[in-house]
Amino acid sequence: MRSDEAKAEPGWEVALPLGGASLDGVRMAGFRDRAAVGLDLHVLPQPAVVVVLGLGEQPLSVEGTGGHRPLRSLVAALSPGPARIRGEGVECVELRLSPRAAYPLLGVCPRELDGSVADLADLWGRDGRQLHARLAGTPDWQERLTLVTGFLAERAARAPAMAPEVAAAWDTIVARRGRVRVADLAASCGWSRKRLWSRFSAQTGLTPKRAAMLVRFDHAARALSAGAHPADVALACGYVDQPHLHRDVLAFAGCTPTALAGRATTAG
Repeated sequence: MRSDEAKAEPGWEVALPLGGASLDGVRMAGFRDRAAVGLDLHVLPQPAVVVVLGLGEQPLSVEGTGGHRPLRSLVAALSPGPARIRGEGVECVELRLSPRAAYPLLGVCPRELDGSVADLADLWGRDGRQLHARLAGTPDWQERLTLVTGFLAERAARAPAMAPEVAAAWDTIVARRGRVRVADLAASCGWSRKRLWSRFSAQTGLTPKRAAMLVRFDHAARALSAGAHPADVALACGYVDQPHLHRDVLAFAGCTPTALAGRATTAG
């Protein structure tokens, strides 16, 4: 889901935290389907772990490589594979966690999500159920977002942080939009390529090279969705040529750049 796109969709109520983001690496928004337009969303890989805290009466319907599952709340890995989420009367709080935030907040390394859309209850257990009950009993959006912020702050305070070298490598990849060499990343943090590869993969769930490809794909996907021509997107996003862009889009999204540009997003 992409909360920045959902704001433009008619029929959706969107709530953002007053004063902006309060936790580093966390973007948060509340959504309510006021006009009963329904949700039908193809999940795209993106450089964030997406958590959806469902508050509606009906669970979300998740279709993926593992079949169909009804989930009240879910977490989507950085590169979740082909997945589709549908729902009626959707009401939820959505979190987008950068890998450096996801590592302490989820309670597991993103690698353990196994590139899928998983049940959040399997990760947060009783704490998650208690949070859901408090959110369901609180109709005001700002109070809900404050509750979630407090919940996340408590988890972050008692969890191990990502290694500074790994965090710096991730920040560099994002800042350079994926146009970075692994050897340069390793040199900047004083590690060998092998050590960076091992530590980075263990704490983000992706290799440094795959992370750079994902960040570059994310920028390309946004440009394609905005109507840019694939040839222009390939040049602007640092691909060797248009066929290179085609291969990456096919690998990440399972479709061609033209098909990706034509997909309509109904929320997030």
